[in-house]
Amino acid sequence: MALAFFTAPAPLPARRPLTEADAVDIWIARWLRIRRSDLVRRYDCDPRRLYEIWEEVRFAGTRDKALEVFAARYPSLIDRVDYGPHRRISHGPHADQLALFD
Repeated sequence: MALAFFTAPAPLPARRPLTEADAVDIWIARWLRIRRSDLVRRYDCDPRRLYEIWEEVRFAGTRDKALEVFAARYPSLIDRVDYGPHRRISHGPHADQLALFD
């Protein structure tokens, strides 16, 4: 009898894959210093997908397109932003440090 009022939850919407336009917007958001967690929430994606875009593994060439769009949208910020490539900073010990203990 208790199951008579049970309603099944609505199915989760299928995640849509990131597009090239999304990749351009993700680059611009990075330069505007929008937090990674906000981007993950906005695009409903795994954080690794953002790093694939920033390392240009996926959507190669979108960084250059994003530079053009950024310059058009935010001309006053052009000289205030670091457009350098993404660098991963490892929190583990560096392999060269092991040579210090030989």
